[in-house]
Amino acid sequence: MNIKTLAITCLFIPLLGTGCTDTPQTKQPETSPILAERPPMGWNSWICFGTSVTENEVKANADFMAEHLKPLGWEYIVIDAGWYAPGMLTLEDYESKAPHQLIDSFGRLIVDPEKFPSSRNGEGLKPIADYLHGKGLKLGIHIMRGIPIQAVEANTPIKGTSYKARDIANIDSQCKWYFGFYGIDMSKPGAQEYYNSIFELYESWGVDYVKADDLLSPVYACDEIDAIAQAARKVKRPIVLSLSPGPAPVENVRHLQSVAQLWRISEDFWDNWEALKAQFPLCRKWQKYIVKGHWPDADMLPVGPMAQRAMRGAPRMSHFTPDEQYTMFTLWAMFRSPLMVGCNLPEIDDFTLSLITNQEVIDINQRSKGNRELFETDGIIAWYAQSEDETAHYIAVFNTTDTAIEDYTFPLQAINYIGDGHITDLWKNIPVEIHNNAVTFNIPAHGVKLMKLTK
Repeated sequence: MNIKTLAITCLFIPLLGTGCTDTPQTKQPETSPILAERPPMGWNSWICFGTSVTENEVKANADFMAEHLKPLGWEYIVIDAGWYAPGMLTLEDYESKAPHQLIDSFGRLIVDPEKFPSSRNGEGLKPIADYLHGKGLKLGIHIMRGIPIQAVEANTPIKGTSYKARDIANIDSQCKWYFGFYGIDMSKPGAQEYYNSIFELYESWGVDYVKADDLLSPVYACDEIDAIAQAARKVKRPIVLSLSPGPAPVENVRHLQSVAQLWRISEDFWDNWEALKAQFPLCRKWQKYIVKGHWPDADMLPVGPMAQRAMRGAPRMSHFTPDEQYTMFTLWAMFRSPLMVGCNLPEIDDFTLSLITNQEVIDINQRSKGNRELFETDGIIAWYAQSEDETAHYIAVFNTTDTAIEDYTFPLQAINYIGDGHITDLWKNIPVEIHNNAVTFNIPAHGVKLMKLTK
C-alpha cells in the first residue's frame, strides 16, 4: 500500500520488448470464465484500520455488510496489509527497514494469531473465509510483490522443488515504501513455483480476491505480474486479481486486460478535494478501456467514519463535504470503477449510508454501457452512460470550480436526444423539467447534478 507520494525521477516507460505493451505475455484463454463480470463492490480495511485490523473488526464489518448492503451488490471483505505482521500498528512500524513478518517453512506469509486468533493451529484465514461465505460474502487479502525478507534470510525451501529462497530472490529489487520483501527473478528455476505455492495456500484458505501490490508504479513489474496471474489461474478456486498501486501505464492496457480483473489508475486516494479533481483526467484517459470483466480502478472511497488507526491522519469523518462525496460517488459510478468503501461500517452515519445504498446510482456502476465524458469546459465536466437495456440515459454534470453555478442549461442534443421524456435527479429523487429539449439547474461548488432520462 503506497503510504505517501513518492518523488519519482523515473518516467513511466512502456516495457517495449517484454511483451507488456503490444503482445501480452500471459493471455487469458478465451474459454476462461469472467471472474468480475461487473465492477467488484466491497469493503477494505486500509483506510480505517491500516495494518492493525483485527478479526473482530473484520467480522463486525462483514456482519453489517451482510445485513444492510449485500442485497445491493456489496460482497467483498478485503483484509489489507499487515495480516502477517505482529505488532505492526503505526506508520513507523510499517516503514521499518526490517518489519516483523510471520512465514511458514516454505517462506510464505502466514497469519498473525494476535490479530486473528482463529488462525492458530495452522488454520490461516480459513475460519474467517468460512464465516464470510456463510453470510454470502467473499474474502479478499492484500499481498506484496516478491518474497519475504525473512524467507531469504532463512533460505527456506520452495515447496515442491529443490530450490530455495536465495535462488530466486532479487535483493536489488525492493518496494519503495515497504521493505518487507525482495523482488523475484523470474528467470530463475523455482520462481514461478514460489508464486504457485502462495496461491495454493490462499486457495486452501478459501480466498476469493487478491489485491497484489507494488506491481504497477513506480516500476511496471511485467514478469512478476505475469507470474502472479499464472499462479492465480493455476488454482481451481476462482480468484479475482487486483493490481496496485497506480497510476498504471495506459500504454500497457492490453497486457493488464490479459492478466487482471482490475488495476489502479491513480496513487492512493484520500479525502482531499485536489486529489478528487485529479481523478477526472485519469478517468477520461481510461474511459475507452472499460470492458466487461476488466476494470480500471479509481481506488477506495474515503467516506464516513474513517482513520481509526490509519496510516494517514487522525480519526475523523471524511474531510469531503457532502457535495464532494456526491461528486466522487457519481464519477466512480459513471466511470464504472470498482467500489470499495473504507469506513468502519458499524459506525456509519446516515448520510454515508444513504450515499452507498442509492440503488439507482449503483445500477449505473453495475449495469450501464457507453460510459464516457462528453465535454470539459471551464471546470464543468459532463459524463454520459446508457442502461444496458437502452431504456434509460444517465447524465452527470460536475462543477469542479470553487463557485456555485446557477441556471446551468444542458441541451439534450448533447446526447443526441430529441423528444419528450421524464428526468429524475438521482441524488434528490425529484423530477427535473424539460424545456425546449433542455434542462436547467443549479450546481453547487464541487458538486454534481446526476440525472436519469427515460421516455
